[in-house]
This record gives sequence, structure tokens and C-alpha cells, in this order.
Amino acid sequence: MSEFAPSALGTKEHWDAVYSRELKSFQDFGDEGEIWFGEGSMARVVRWLKAQSIPPTTSILDIGTGNGILLVELAKCGYSNLTGIDYCMNAVELARSICEKEGVSQNVHLEVTDFLVAFHPSERFDICLDKGTFDAVSLDPSGAEEKRRLYIESLCHVLKPQGLFIITSCNWTRDELLNQFGDEFEITDELPTPTFNFGGQSGKSVTALVFKKKSDS
Repeated sequence: MSEFAPSALGTKEHWDAVYSRELKSFQDFGDEGEIWFGEGSMARVVRWLKAQSIPPTTSILDIGTGNGILLVELAKCGYSNLTGIDYCMNAVELARSICEKEGVSQNVHLEVTDFLVAFHPSERFDICLDKGTFDAVSLDPSGAEEKRRLYIESLCHVLKPQGLFIITSCNWTRDELLNQFGDEFEITDELPTPTFNFGGQSGKSVTALVFKKKSDS
């Protein structure tokens, strides 16, 4: 299993500073900010959900929503039961502003909360999405292993039995994600991501997997 060097990317202070800048940029210039892993990673998730004919009223949680662009795209595709959470107040304010600008606020609930310790929804979700949040958790200098354990524990708590978890990661390989989540989840699909070749070997810079929660977890 990979172990990653602690990084500022794993701290709330880093993301508070990032979204403070991005919120000001949006307020000053209308710039919606960075799409984590690029538009392709977001489009992959949206395409997969549409291809599976996921009903529009399905409850979907975006963990670490950032600027909320993924939720905006889902709302534009007809999904109406969307929730985004982030522990950065400025990220949620930015996401709320973008949702209002795009006319989808009525379909998106946004909340400032720490997924690892403070998020206690009244109802469980059908689908949870993660695009980079587990990666950031894995870089936390204050104890990444414990943070990963809390993440998985929280995920099991908020996701319905047989619910789906779709994760996009640039730090973890397919096998490593299976090792992390395999006790409580089973893999059901792998989303196609770009491959690269180097030194006669092929690999992927991004991994995107669909897990299903086991009934007894």
C-alpha cells in the first residue's frame, strides 16, 4: 500500500486559503475556479450516472464539493436531490454563489461540515461521490492513517446498504483503493481514464472506481 509524505494539501489551512482566493476571484471577475482533475474527470462521472439510468430523484452526496461544479453539472442533467459538503466555509459560499448564477440552487443543498467527524445527515444517501477528497485526507500531516479510517467509517454511516460510492483519485491505484475500501465495499465498475506509456510500461495518472456498499457494513 502506498504511503504518502505529509503535505499542506492535506490541511484545512491550505484549502481555506485556496477557497478564500477563489471566492474573491469569483466575486471580482466571475471566475468559477479550478475543476479538480479537469473537466474530463467530472464528465466521466456524469456520463456513467446517465448511462446507468440513475433516477433523477436519487439522493447524491458530493464529499468535499469545493466550488460545487460537479453538482451544477448534475443538476443541469436533471438530478434534483443533490447535497454538497465541505469543511471550508469559503468553498461552500463559492459553491452557493455558482449554483445561484447557474440557476440550480433549488436542487442543491450545501453545508459547511467536516465529513470525518461532524456530518450527521437525517437520511442516508443512495450515492456518494469523491473527486480528490480521499486523496487530500491521505496527505494529512496530523495523522493520515487515522483520518482514512474515520473517512471510511463516516462513508459507511452516511451511505445506504447497497449504495454506490464513486471515487476519483490521482494518488491511489485500483488495487490500493480495493485494499482501502474492500472490507466494506465491493467494486462494480471502473471508469475509463487516460493511460500513459513510459519506459515500456503503461499506467494511469487517475483512477476512477465504482464501489457498492455491502449489505452488512
